[in-house]
Amino acid sequence: MGAVRGLLTISLLLGLCALLATGCSSGTKKAAAAPVVAPKPHCPGRAGWQKLANRIKAPVYCPGWLPDPLVGDLGGQWNNINSVSPDRSYLESFVWQETGGGAAGGELHVNLRAYPGRTTIPTCRTGGVDSRNVPCFDQPTGWVTEQGIKTRMYTVNQDADQWHVALVWYADGNLYTLSEHVAPPLSFDHVVRYLKVELKDLVRIDPTD
Repeated sequence: MGAVRGLLTISLLLGLCALLATGCSSGTKKAAAAPVVAPKPHCPGRAGWQKLANRIKAPVYCPGWLPDPLVGDLGGQWNNINSVSPDRSYLESFVWQETGGGAAGGELHVNLRAYPGRTTIPTCRTGGVDSRNVPCFDQPTGWVTEQGIKTRMYTVNQDADQWHVALVWYADGNLYTLSEHVAPPLSFDHVVRYLKVELKDLVRIDPTD
């Protein structure tokens, strides 16, 4: 009888282990199969961007991420230009500057523009005594695509986008740009990496009025 009880005990233990192993394996498979959902980009100061979209009667793109310490809040600390022209085109500029030698000095400067109803590159003046008309965005070099937005990269740009790398794209019959200044502490390659992140985290806001 003692031997029988021993065999029964071993059998029960083996059965329990099998059940536990099956449960753990099943749980692991379910966990592995669960889709990973990336958080949606957040628009800081969304009310301001919504007001802008309503004003120009066209979609706008709010920057969900900008390099620290910049924050894409219209009217906020870093928003040094908030301009809308009579033709409904706008320039939103965000800048941080620090003077000083070496690592103590530097600038971070990001511009976002829209030209409602335009499907061609606008024309700018070069300025000076020999001022002439030139494309505002020139020297295209490659393409950058994030979250379905296919942009052309331009490296020779004018006005507030001078010395910037610019990404230009078209949506709903409008031209949009996102540019960043190549200046210390950032190299050209670093700016391109930042622009890719900024493009990936843009939040489109459609007019509601």
